[in-house]
Amino acid sequence: MHTGTHRLAAEWQQWLAENLAQGATPEEIATALRAAGVSEEVAREEIAAAEKHPFVLAGRNIARRYARMEALMDLYSELHRQSGHHHGVEKRAGLSAEEFFTHYYFGHRPVVLQGLMEDWPARRCWSLDYFREHCGEAEVEIMSGRDANPNHAFEHDRHRATVRLAEFLRMIQEAGETNDFYMVPRNENWSREGLHRLREDVRAPSGIIDPALDPMMMTLLLGPAGTLTPLHHDNMNILLSQVLGRKHFKLVPSFQPHRVYPRHGTFSHVDVSNPDTTRHPAFQEADMVEVVLEPGEMIFIPVGWWHWVRALDVSASVSFHHFQLPGGNTHLTFPA
Repeated sequence: MHTGTHRLAAEWQQWLAENLAQGATPEEIATALRAAGVSEEVAREEIAAAEKHPFVLAGRNIARRYARMEALMDLYSELHRQSGHHHGVEKRAGLSAEEFFTHYYFGHRPVVLQGLMEDWPARRCWSLDYFREHCGEAEVEIMSGRDANPNHAFEHDRHRATVRLAEFLRMIQEAGETNDFYMVPRNENWSREGLHRLREDVRAPSGIIDPALDPMMMTLLLGPAGTLTPLHHDNMNILLSQVLGRKHFKLVPSFQPHRVYPRHGTFSHVDVSNPDTTRHPAFQEADMVEVVLEPGEMIFIPVGWWHWVRALDVSASVSFHHFQLPGGNTHLTFPA
């Protein structure tokens, strides 16, 4: 546990510094070190030295800043609960563009929009057979072999595969329920000339999405029942349109990152399908809401809102990123 010079190993020195910076008392730290086999003398010596170290003093200043930020986010959470928005995601039909932007886009609230896909040819004709007939020869990129790697969401380059769309459709039809392969947004499939016919079947929601329908500002998601996207957030606002099948969403407000245990910036350590409350106790305090998105419905996911998604059926979705307002979409930018 410690070297011949009676100093802690490097990993324990880091642990000590982090806990002091985050406000743990010397006695709490000494108790934990003794339980790990560190002698009383070494524990006291290392704690005393660490408390005076300039790096620890700087860490305490940073920790205080984070504590103030978390206090502000907790205030937002309390206002969110007082408003009643923590009870669920609204489903709205006949919503005007003005009301959408005022109450949801600028209000930073998710909403399910109904009735905005009635003029889509895709709603009448899209099916796996339709895809095969009109676009079967097109090459598309998918993510495959996901089941064998629990970290596939972070190691996506290892799972990229290019196949003919007809082959991918065969995989979907034969697999049944699976999370092993999926056409996720992390590709340029929607821009490929071979899928031009599908782009013609989509319409921009009037007054909400830029009618130019730039294919670089849209994505196509396609996969079998059972595909699962772990809890994460996007760095821009998303309007996801469900054409085929149903998707189950679980969402957590953007102002509760300290309750979802962020991982690699935009993902969460929490397995929402089976949360470990021992390892992630604060997740129990997250104001998570759930909604099932039906075919013909759109869900607005505000920038930064955490969401977990599971396909309940064979599913095809189109997402829009180019909102029709001055300045375009709002982005979340992290410092380098």
